[in-house]
Amino acid sequence: MKHINYIKPKYWVPALMLTAGLFTACSDDIAIGQIDENKYTTGDGSVMGYVSDSNGKRMFTNVEFRSTGNIGFSLKTTEQLSADATVSVTYDETALTEYNAKNGTEYELFPKEKVTLEDGGIIKLTTGSVHSSEMKVAFSSNGNLSSNKSYVIPLRMKVASGNFKLAKEDQTRLIFVKDLTALPDCTKYVDGAPGVKVFSCMEVNDTNPLNNLCFTLKSNGRPLVDALIIFSANINYNAETGRVYIFNNENVQAILDQREHYLKPLQDRGMKIILGLLGNHDRSGVANMSKETAQEFAKEVKAMCDAYQLDGIFIDDEYSSYEYSNITPGFVYPSSAAASRLCYEVKKLQPERWVIAYAYSTTRSLPAVDGVSSGEFVDYGLHDYGGYSDLSNNYPGMPKSNMGLYSQEFSQSRFASETNLKSMRNNGYLSHMIFAMDPNRSNANGQITAMERMARAFYDDELVYDESPYAKDWR
Repeated sequence: MKHINYIKPKYWVPALMLTAGLFTACSDDIAIGQIDENKYTTGDGSVMGYVSDSNGKRMFTNVEFRSTGNIGFSLKTTEQLSADATVSVTYDETALTEYNAKNGTEYELFPKEKVTLEDGGIIKLTTGSVHSSEMKVAFSSNGNLSSNKSYVIPLRMKVASGNFKLAKEDQTRLIFVKDLTALPDCTKYVDGAPGVKVFSCMEVNDTNPLNNLCFTLKSNGRPLVDALIIFSANINYNAETGRVYIFNNENVQAILDQREHYLKPLQDRGMKIILGLLGNHDRSGVANMSKETAQEFAKEVKAMCDAYQLDGIFIDDEYSSYEYSNITPGFVYPSSAAASRLCYEVKKLQPERWVIAYAYSTTRSLPAVDGVSSGEFVDYGLHDYGGYSDLSNNYPGMPKSNMGLYSQEFSQSRFASETNLKSMRNNGYLSHMIFAMDPNRSNANGQITAMERMARAFYDDELVYDESPYAKDWR
């Protein structure tokens, strides 16, 4: 984050490559919501149809559930139809086989016998309409699935009747499902609906991630924090090999290597673990990779997430020394378009994981990639400190609930007012970031007071602090 002033120079050490053999799939050097209906036009004048889920997503459908769950799908057309139309939906294993073969992935099937397609798998669109009602896909736990893995419900969709064509990308749909029945639920509910999601972005050079366990709510004992963002892994460039790679300083690497001690206890309470990713004072960064470089780097990001059982990444464009002339092959002129491409390629390889953008610098506003709006592949947008504007134009298609307003910087006592926190909740903005929370710092009382305001404003609840903070205990 641009406001931190306590990262010590000694932490920018020579590249510590990741665990030997970890990235065998990436051993080669890397060579350097809203729908745009115009893309659904055809030369023969045919009406086009497309399918979106309950969250407005066309590409990446992700569901976490406990015991039972469901997600709806609806059909939309670019013009009104002159007759009733239907799309048939079937569970088709070959849809996943094709995806795995194309992307080099090994996702496993969600049990077919635990899936129910409403109305026999028929989506109906009536004459004169352009938007059908939803057809629900329901699923339930069989008690045997790992909570650490995502499984896939593979669907194939075909036009059963009606004078329209279904876009190619809408002829299959993979639902990435995670069965969390065996894990506690970290979500705080208010009036029966999920409340604000709190992201704790933690500068781990000095701070123990286990401190996120110290703060809970009085009424239900659930953690105040919903997700930890580890700040931060880096993007680096090796000029000798022409390779862009992930570099972790000794503190980040120690926490990842000892994930059973520092990260699993958080996940066991229902928290997500997100890895921050930003530049490191050389020519590489979030916003200047070519398409091919971004695609290869995305493979390394996936390998990292797989190896350490991470739940997503946080993209932050800072600390890069970009080239603006005589640009090295494999890079492009720094831009929001290139940053958006990186987010897209990462999401495409691991749809079940979160991609979070820091609304700052080139990632403040991300354009469409290959006709896909950024709200389709960026799950959350978190404002820079104090920012509170709606981000609908920054990440088209992103729901308000996933926009993070009034971010706070705890190390510098830059706290949000309770009035502003209540306002964001009341207006449907249900994401929020705190940076550098650490009850061991001299301003601990101010931090605790800030979190007490959050508990009241977000959940109508009281904060409980166990008064047993964790010190940094690794070397």
